[in-house]
Amino acid sequence: MSNHPHDREAASALESLRAALAAHGVTLPSLDLHLLSYAGRYDSPPLISLGNCNLATARRLTDALAAGR
Repeated sequence: MSNHPHDREAASALESLRAALAAHGVTLPSLDLHLLSYAGRYDSPPLISLGNCNLATARRLTDALAAGR
């Protein structure tokens, strides 16, 4: 990982999101930094790729979000 502030911020956001999801029993196996935006030479933060999930995970995620309203 480079030393660009956006890179550290993106990595921190990724780990925080992963932990918050795990606290609700949700694991997104593909959750990671979007490699093309991470490798880009733009001055914008890298994207976080949420990836794919199965139906059971989608329901757990929906339930966790609904409970937080």
